[in-house]
Amino acid sequence: MRILHTADWHFGRALEGRDRRLEQTAFIDELCQIVEEKEIDLVLIAGDVYDSVNPPAWAEELFYDALERLAAEGKRGVVVIAGNHDQPERVRAAAPLAYKHGIVLLGLPKETPFVSTAGRNDTERVRIIEAGPSWLELALPGIDHHAVILALPYPSESRLKELISESFTQEEMQQAYSERIGKLLGEYAQKFREDTVNLVTSHLFVMGGMETESERPIQIGGALTVSPSAFPKNAHYVALGHLHRLQKLSGTPLIRYSGSPLAYSFSEAGQSKAVVIVEAIPGQPVQEEIVYLKSGRPLARWKATEGIAQVEQWLAEGRDAGSWIDLELHVREAIDPAEFQRLRKLSDDFVKIQRVLVHDGKKEEAEQPETKKEELRPDQLFRRFFERKRGVSPDEKVVALFERLMAQVQDREERGERE
Repeated sequence: MRILHTADWHFGRALEGRDRRLEQTAFIDELCQIVEEKEIDLVLIAGDVYDSVNPPAWAEELFYDALERLAAEGKRGVVVIAGNHDQPERVRAAAPLAYKHGIVLLGLPKETPFVSTAGRNDTERVRIIEAGPSWLELALPGIDHHAVILALPYPSESRLKELISESFTQEEMQQAYSERIGKLLGEYAQKFREDTVNLVTSHLFVMGGMETESERPIQIGGALTVSPSAFPKNAHYVALGHLHRLQKLSGTPLIRYSGSPLAYSFSEAGQSKAVVIVEAIPGQPVQEEIVYLKSGRPLARWKATEGIAQVEQWLAEGRDAGSWIDLELHVREAIDPAEFQRLRKLSDDFVKIQRVLVHDGKKEEAEQPETKKEELRPDQLFRRFFERKRGVSPDEKVVALFERLMAQVQDREERGERE
């Protein structure tokens, strides 16, 4: 059984106001080509399909087009779970229709996949043999063994519909949350068998994972962090979403973040984007293959210490051609506005330009690039507001308190929407 793992598509997300629609569409074309060339039997999409709970219409159209192409009229299995950015009800809304194409859509933890008795004997199509809360057993065309999948969409307290604790310290809360997730997975893992390929997919922050700036917080101060030991030891593979860097975590079983298919912040400059393919046979260790993607534009950071002339030289040389560029420009005096506009027009690839005044080799002051409010994360808006009102940057504890309050508001809104 050949399985492809991908996550964190974030359809609808821009880069400092730059539309990424063409890149996201190109990624889907490349992904569909990969599943055909690599003869993939099952695709796992581990959350954050969209960048917001209310994505633009074109993002939804792209997602559904991708599902139809990946499923190949029910000949290939596709399992999708909601991430922390996704509206669970939006992700699962088409589940009854998607099932007919071999596609499983899950929005909430403990949710039972849609199951129908129609087509149970059609061995040429994907079939759900049995299912329960957050697990299912799949039969795939041409494969003589089944896959048992534990599929746990983003399990916040609100989405779990559980109050883990109101009074724990951060450390106690982290331990309690990790133990709760471990207990849930342990219960579901009783469905694993020696004659099946046993898989786990979830959207979590796992201890030891490396973050980038493009992931908006999934936890407050690490409270919703899960230990690698929470995952069942008898799983063949754990396919995770949330962290945008491709990485493998230590421990047993094999635990992977596939990372995002595009770089979504300049903290990811220089990172290679990929999907993960694993080949699994019951009773044997999996074989994995990393397939690097070519569809997304790279991100590059330029530090021009010799002024605009150096930037013009780099452009003439074709440096980082085709990349989005974050430019830090060192100058000895303020730039005339007309000259600055000329610099911007030198290339459409400049996403940010930060001007740094330098005197005797030392930075005197930095002129930060102007960023539209709608492009900032809530914590960035809070920092900007605090600095404007108080004249100093907020303490990290104050920022953490703000994020905690934001998370509580989001949880209340989610509960209200479901009620």
